[in-house]
Amino acid sequence: MIESVMLWVFALVSAPLFAGIIFKVKAFFGGRRGSPLLINYYTLIKLIKKGSVYSSSTTFVFKLGPVVNLGTIVTALFFLPIAGHAPVLSFNGDAIFVLYLLGLARFFTIAAAMDTASPFEGMGAAREAYFPIICEASIFMILILFYRLTGDLTLGAFLSGGQPFGLWQTAGPPLLFVVIALFIILLTENARVPVDDPATHLELTMIHEVMVLDHSGPDLAFIEMGAFLKLFFYSAWIARLILPFELAHPLLNLLLFSAGW
Repeated sequence: MIESVMLWVFALVSAPLFAGIIFKVKAFFGGRRGSPLLINYYTLIKLIKKGSVYSSSTTFVFKLGPVVNLGTIVTALFFLPIAGHAPVLSFNGDAIFVLYLLGLARFFTIAAAMDTASPFEGMGAAREAYFPIICEASIFMILILFYRLTGDLTLGAFLSGGQPFGLWQTAGPPLLFVVIALFIILLTENARVPVDDPATHLELTMIHEVMVLDHSGPDLAFIEMGAFLKLFFYSAWIARLILPFELAHPLLNLLLFSAGW
């Protein structure tokens, strides 16, 4: 249990670093130096120190959105096996519960955007409600496959220990398509190219960024941290499937997981 809690803390601490590595890689291929690796930590600290500004048209829903968004994703990480280790919490059917948690976060993010009475944010909210329809259907199909293979509906039964390697031995070709589907879902759920570009402010491409334009201070920090953790969640799932090996020492498993992540 202590190791599971420590890995959960590792996820919370390292998620902004993962997004910083992505910035560095994009800058490298663009021929630029890029921002510092720890830029996201600096940004979160800066936002937390600031105050939040609220429009007169908003209600408590606008303030509730960032808190629920971060809280649900942090809770979802309790059920995620990290580096092949058993999750902090687990029960039969927790895979479906986690998907509903992520759906709850999306609902309150959309509700907070709609609460601003801004047509621009309403446009982003409509797009945010449309794209995940395909993602959720795909994830449930993946869960059906995993259930047929394992007879279980817990993330621990899919991703912990040597179970991923066993899945490759049992159903290698379908699992290859699962990895591809999960990668497409990762791009969609985390507002990445080609679905969206988190670095742009063009009306034709904005989805996530347009929904958080009115947030500021700690509220924006909660939203940004939630986005980092959500990216970690899907990346950890994919990393565990593409590197399903179980090594002799927990530290080696963590290094292998970090390499794939």
